[in-house]
Amino acid sequence: MFNRLKNYIQSQHFYPGIIGIIINPFYFARKGLLTHIQELAKYVQGKTLDVGCGRKPYQQLFNSSEYIGLEIDTPLNRQNEKVDYFYDGTTFPFIDGEFDSIVINQVLEHVFNPEVFLKEVKRVMKDGGVLLLTAPFVWDEHLQPYDFARYSSFGMKWLLENNGFEIVELRKTGADLSVIFQLLNDYIYKKIYIKKNFVSVAATLLVTSSVNVIGLVLTKLLPKNNDLYLDNVVLARKK
Repeated sequence: MFNRLKNYIQSQHFYPGIIGIIINPFYFARKGLLTHIQELAKYVQGKTLDVGCGRKPYQQLFNSSEYIGLEIDTPLNRQNEKVDYFYDGTTFPFIDGEFDSIVINQVLEHVFNPEVFLKEVKRVMKDGGVLLLTAPFVWDEHLQPYDFARYSSFGMKWLLENNGFEIVELRKTGADLSVIFQLLNDYIYKKIYIKKNFVSVAATLLVTSSVNVIGLVLTKLLPKNNDLYLDNVVLARKK
């Protein structure tokens, strides 16, 4: 019973539903990513590589014949049983043109040399292969000190097109008032949750769930702003 409850709570972090409004301080960011990844998932097929895979949170959305997770080789990542292969931060351990599709979710901001990284991504893709990539535009520093960049839609387009990719579709998540409420919750989470005891956790959920509810209502009532948003979600093809 406890394990089922734990698994359900964990699922709400990446697949937030109604309960996610109450228990997920990052509801707006994760809901936005999930919505757009779900809509574009049908293009991710064949043999798929997930670069910076973590726990492979979106694997179930893709119609892949084989799904391989890759992480940079660190002691912490070695403890993750979801990772299939490790690399040295420069060269992927795969042959040229091995993959039909590649998924890169919230990783690019942690890459100090994005052009070198994307050339390696391109190398292991088949001609015409599909890339599904997400990266933040507005977000706080995280996973310090390995947080190096934020990408505007124009920067993302330039970077991909100048490294051998054709943009099929570029979407923005949280391009409305939800971006403000998500940043507020991020601030609250880092200031209250930090002690990680019962009181701090309960207080965090009480405050952030209230912010989520108010944000949902006001986001519906007020106009969008396409210039201020949370994340880029990009579908591209290897030229």
